[in-house]
Amino acid sequence: MFPLLKTRPKARKPAPPETRTLDVAGRLMPLTIKQHDQATRITLRIEPGGRALKMTVPRGLAAREVNAFLDRHQGWLLTKLAKFSIDTSLSAGGKILLRGVSHRIEHTGSLRGLTEVVFLDGSPVLRVSGLPEHVGRRIAAFLKKEARADLERLAAMHAATIRAPIRSISMKDTRSRWGSCSSEGNLSFSWRIVMAPPSVIDYLAAHEVAHLKEMNHGPRFWALCKKLCPGMEDAKLWLKRHGSQLHAIDFD
Repeated sequence: MFPLLKTRPKARKPAPPETRTLDVAGRLMPLTIKQHDQATRITLRIEPGGRALKMTVPRGLAAREVNAFLDRHQGWLLTKLAKFSIDTSLSAGGKILLRGVSHRIEHTGSLRGLTEVVFLDGSPVLRVSGLPEHVGRRIAAFLKKEARADLERLAAMHAATIRAPIRSISMKDTRSRWGSCSSEGNLSFSWRIVMAPPSVIDYLAAHEVAHLKEMNHGPRFWALCKKLCPGMEDAKLWLKRHGSQLHAIDFD
């Protein structure tokens, strides 16, 4: 006689996320609703930049409960989304931050030429050439170049202080984090940080360089980070208050 073999129940396939558009006081927001086996309550999150919403719900939750939750949180969403109500379009006459300073955008009308900063009547102006529809992309390319110059210089300075080698530095457009450091010594930064004040750019460089010695966020890491960047707390607060607005700018 052979013993009866017990068969394991097949794992349930995760339900595909539901996508819809939510009207928040006339503002149409893309909403993704994901069911999760371990979820015990509904969570609603605004994506970096304020461009979309993400919702996690317990598996099998009735649609009426999801809708009721969204109705109850309309006021909360309206308040939170208000800080993203700034004009994030890039065009001639608009403005863009560079190292914390607002620059007026001027389209030269020429198809060729550099993107450069000039001063007119003492005010900073970012001159952009090329086709009008390419202004955003040209500004993004300029910011990436400026960010690389700043971060390579600052990271090298901080790395020399703690005598830690950097293997490589790359610029990315990540939304979930401002930077990262691998165990191999590869540093990565969001180039959007170049729109922040110089002290905040310096903090980001110090933060990732500190990870070359401490691959964690323990007390020793924060002590080292503060040693490299004494203004760390103010910079962290600035990012908490204004970082999402930098992500909200659309360069495409």
